[in-house]
Amino acid sequence: MTLSTVSTTPLPRRLLPFLKWLPRVDAATLKADALAGLIGAIVVLPQGVAFATLAGLPPEYGLYCAMVPTVVAALFGSSLHTVAGPTNPVSLMVFAVLSPLATPMTPHYIELALTLALMSGIIMLAMGFLRFGSLVNFMSSSVVVGFTAALGVFIFASQLGNFLGIASAPAGFAGLLLATLRRLGDAQPWVIAVATATIAIGAVSRRVLPRVPPMLVAMVLGSLMALLLNQVLGAEQTGLRTLGPLPGALPPLSFPDVSAATLQNLLPGAVAVALVSLTQALSIAHAIALKSGQRLDNNQEFIAQGLANVAAAFFSGFPTSASANRCGINYDAGAKTPMSAIFSALLLVLVLLAVAPLVAYLPIAVVAGLLFLVAWNLIDFRRIRKILATSRGEGAVLAVTFFATLLLDLEFAILVGVLVSLVLYLNRTSHPILRSLVPDPRHTGRKMTEVEDGLLECPQLKILRIEGSIYFGAVGHVERHLDTLREHSPGQKHLLLMSKSINFVDMAGAELLVEEARRRRAGGGQLYFYSLRKPAEELLERGGYMAELGRENVFRGKREAIGGVFTRLDLSICVTCRARIFEECASVPGPGDRE
Repeated sequence: MTLSTVSTTPLPRRLLPFLKWLPRVDAATLKADALAGLIGAIVVLPQGVAFATLAGLPPEYGLYCAMVPTVVAALFGSSLHTVAGPTNPVSLMVFAVLSPLATPMTPHYIELALTLALMSGIIMLAMGFLRFGSLVNFMSSSVVVGFTAALGVFIFASQLGNFLGIASAPAGFAGLLLATLRRLGDAQPWVIAVATATIAIGAVSRRVLPRVPPMLVAMVLGSLMALLLNQVLGAEQTGLRTLGPLPGALPPLSFPDVSAATLQNLLPGAVAVALVSLTQALSIAHAIALKSGQRLDNNQEFIAQGLANVAAAFFSGFPTSASANRCGINYDAGAKTPMSAIFSALLLVLVLLAVAPLVAYLPIAVVAGLLFLVAWNLIDFRRIRKILATSRGEGAVLAVTFFATLLLDLEFAILVGVLVSLVLYLNRTSHPILRSLVPDPRHTGRKMTEVEDGLLECPQLKILRIEGSIYFGAVGHVERHLDTLREHSPGQKHLLLMSKSINFVDMAGAELLVEEARRRRAGGGQLYFYSLRKPAEELLERGGYMAELGRENVFRGKREAIGGVFTRLDLSICVTCRARIFEECASVPGPGDRE
């Protein structure tokens, strides 16, 4: 099992995590990591260009994100196989946060992207140093599935203009669709043909050439098709525009805007980007670790991703995270240590030196086709069907997150999903299950079962199991149930709580139990416990509640509890009772016995 662990290693190794895996590096691991790194460098080439375009940035920024930030994340992370860099959800988050503030591709927009990377990185670092690694557990899988599915739909909408050859201004989901639909008459047939061919090539190559990255095949063949059309018909006739040349293979130094006004405007977006980035990074890291059997430190992963984003801010990047495709390919390619990610970054520079001039001829229609492929892969139809079929509550969380992502500002949508998940969780925990029990006559050893047709209860004693926690949120639900028991079964003056399933009790819960004990005593009965968990018992002791409940009313097991309570029952009622469900009942003459 993959566990998130708190490191007990010496301080130098905690500050410099690569000291832990560096001794593993030898000639054999270097060879395996270099091969995996080369594959990763080739895979990230089309991805980096596509994701930078999706983020509203020049294509080279996506490639720069796969250099210095990738190396930093590899050196400071706890995972042996995670590869950081540009990713589709985070890229779209960048676009959603920044497009209302500046025009994409402009110097001001780029400066804001650098600032967003810096701020989100600092937030991740703070969460890591404060050991908030468990916070991502509050983002349920239904939130993630709904959010990423909506991102896929949003990508379709944002790239529809480029797919059709129609220039469209940045807008929300509805605005993008309406603006595109109004200009459908301006669609360019040859642009549509190239974009469609790119999608088809990518889909087919995934099956025909499973060992070759489909995005790479689609990018190369789609670009050749566009080049041929431009040669035969002319660029003016086809409408096929290209990205233009990359300025260089190495990332130049960059400086974010840290003015107070900019920081204030970007803070909500930076929080949302940090949450999305961390959730994506940890879910991918744990998925890979389940295969490799590695133990991870969530807090160290927070720190690694935070440092990677800070590095992106000063080396011409934008917010990054762990890439699902690259991490999976890295592991499958036989990577042994994080040196594979470092090799990937270094070899990407060499690859760029060789192919950078060719990127100038990459058609925008091909990039749109590549992003359509990315968008389709983001929608996990199998998981969506499973969630909808399994749980109505989780289905509601998925639906709310999905529509919030499309209709609200993207940086708030993920928070809405988390909030709905928490509300659903609180609703569950505030309604603990309460089951009335009786000894099962079909089994020996005092095995308990729920009351059902044909099974009699003791007329003086109610046995109740509470499954959950008795805390301030659940007090009302438990109190109403106890009131109902007293009202409908006034003869059952004694109440025995099977307490093994009570996870914890807070002060409000303790006060409820004390009040119930008082009411039972006032009615001539008593409240008893058996198998009370130690944390609950300790709280009752510390708060002085045990004195009111009575230590003599707390039993360790069923036999001791039923035997102890039986001695306090009214024997005159026992003599006339026909239920006879306890072993102790045999010691009392019954209504059918004769002198």
